[in-house]
Amino acid sequence: MRSGVIAQKVGMTRIFTDAGEQVPVTVLRLDNCQVVAQRTEEKNGYTALQLGVGLRKVKNTPRALRGHFAAASVEPKRKMAEFRVSPENLIDVGAELTADHFIIGQFVDVTGTSHGKGFQGVIKRHHFGGGRATHGNSVSHRTHGSTGQRQDPGKVFKGKKMAGHMGDTRVTTQNLKIVKTDVPRGLIMVEGAVPGAKGGWILVRDAVKRPLPDGVPTPGAFRKTNGVTPDAAAPVEATESKEAE
Repeated sequence: MRSGVIAQKVGMTRIFTDAGEQVPVTVLRLDNCQVVAQRTEEKNGYTALQLGVGLRKVKNTPRALRGHFAAASVEPKRKMAEFRVSPENLIDVGAELTADHFIIGQFVDVTGTSHGKGFQGVIKRHHFGGGRATHGNSVSHRTHGSTGQRQDPGKVFKGKKMAGHMGDTRVTTQNLKIVKTDVPRGLIMVEGAVPGAKGGWILVRDAVKRPLPDGVPTPGAFRKTNGVTPDAAAPVEATESKEAE
């Protein structure tokens, strides 16, 4: 069992295949997705990886979390999540997962928070047919009808389909195919729609109902940062250009 990743939903677009067919895809972006902590069987009773993504201002980070990030030598993260992994697939703390963690053609399960739609009636929420338009029906066109029984059992059963809050729930969509990855820009393009609004955080895991294809990196595709930023090479280039003058 490998670790998943935390990605941010950018939006939807389409990709054309070599045969000229268009494929609708959802673009997901990895924004500095790093390993923040490890959970081991000896210490915690289970094996998992805690990942963090995005940047969070230090002044808006609680003191306890500041120490947690400082122990991992990573910057404060906006979003964190845990992924259960097998002991042989643990990744070192501080490593940054890249977009080639998943390969083209692989199936994944994605989890996000669906759009919130507020308080809705049964026709929109549960697809009821509604009442009659005429023949004596004047104010009950979109009502749900009876909700309970008589004296026996004298209650409304739990789970009765009624009007209420709709959306804004955790939704998992299974078996979506990876169409394309862009490692330099940290983009993962998944076929079809992904639950959630633009800018929302999405958890992407290996599909549990499909076997892993050959060529999937184990324990994952990542790079070790060691506190070195890509700008560290800038002074060398400046020195070389100065000597050339």
